[in-house]
Amino acid sequence: MERKIQRITPNFWFNGNAEEAVNHYFSIFKDARIGRTTRYTGDGKEFHGMEEGAVMTIEFQLEDQQYLALNGGGDFKFNEAISFIVNCDSQEEVDYYWEKLSEGGDESAQVCGWLKDKFGISWQVVPIELDDMMQDGDKEKVSRVMNSLLQMKKLDLNELRRAYVGE
Repeated sequence: MERKIQRITPNFWFNGNAEEAVNHYFSIFKDARIGRTTRYTGDGKEFHGMEEGAVMTIEFQLEDQQYLALNGGGDFKFNEAISFIVNCDSQEEVDYYWEKLSEGGDESAQVCGWLKDKFGISWQVVPIELDDMMQDGDKEKVSRVMNSLLQMKKLDLNELRRAYVGE
């Protein structure tokens, strides 16, 4: 991976499964790269509890966005306060990303295009066209789209389009 430092890099705190998570995301996103990996030494084991040689961090990129995965232990958990939006050009892309990211995740967290993956990370899988619909100056159109969206788990672009035009 090219060594360009991004000013702000999201850091995922995993409980020993950073490699599994990175490999999972790598299998989903077509423009994905795995970068440098650092490993724990014997130093500081009384603080971090990790075995010498265990993965500490993995740098990776998804769609030109850099991330860092840290095996930091079980002290912290992911929640919906932070989510990652996957902007999709078509229903086929919505279907693809929804299927891949939701596999093994928390089905009770699926609402209005949001899902939680098997690692507890929240994602929003959204057709780009929805943004234009929601920005329309016609309040009735926006209201119909919003009411339709609120009934969905995975977003259905054709259903949103029908709501938008009043069908």
